[in-house]
Amino acid sequence: MRTIGLIGGMSWESSAEYYRLLNEETRRRLGGHHCAPSLLLTVDFAEVEQLQRTGQWERSGELLADAARKLEGAGAELVLLCTNTMHKVADAITDAIKVPFVHIVDATAQRLTDHRKVGLLGTRFTMEQDFYRDRMRGHGIELVVPDEPDRTLVHDVIYQELTRNKVEPASRAAYRDVMARLVERGAEAVILGCTEITLLVDQSDATVPLVDSTRIHVETGVDLALA
Repeated sequence: MRTIGLIGGMSWESSAEYYRLLNEETRRRLGGHHCAPSLLLTVDFAEVEQLQRTGQWERSGELLADAARKLEGAGAELVLLCTNTMHKVADAITDAIKVPFVHIVDATAQRLTDHRKVGLLGTRFTMEQDFYRDRMRGHGIELVVPDEPDRTLVHDVIYQELTRNKVEPASRAAYRDVMARLVERGAEAVILGCTEITLLVDQSDATVPLVDSTRIHVETGVDLALA
């Protein structure tokens, strides 16, 4: 099995979920006491969040490209970025390394063979900017994002609660309502486009399939590592 490099820290709760899923999936496939050979490099989310907030995406790309190079230098044979939002700078990471970079949008889109119009929940950056929508459109999938004030609610719960390891019942109820409104607008499924959202809601909270981008990303990484 190839060694998987993980760029983490955005947030550490997200990275912990990636690590858990990665090793559970490896053991499920290989059995026994198998774990995934992996390397985790944790960046400082405080720095990343400030760069996001101030729109310094080029600097963000440089920071994560440097993390990818360090992982490759340490022996990583493929790289996963443990966040949806920062795939906005995926090209900078891809250009910095020679080993494969597993893109979360491509992995997720390849699982959506039965759905052409899909809701998306994530950070404001993921929901409002073009990098996620355009890449999905390239796979023939139309994204539906929440209207305001739902986008603000979804974003604020991620940054003020979930990335601080707070899971509030009231926020779960609010997310259920947001997803129901996406379904009313024609969404045939809903992508959980932020790793931390899986800490808050699950399939029992929605009337259409919930698409866990994190789990799909991990499973695709394991596929490549075992190929």
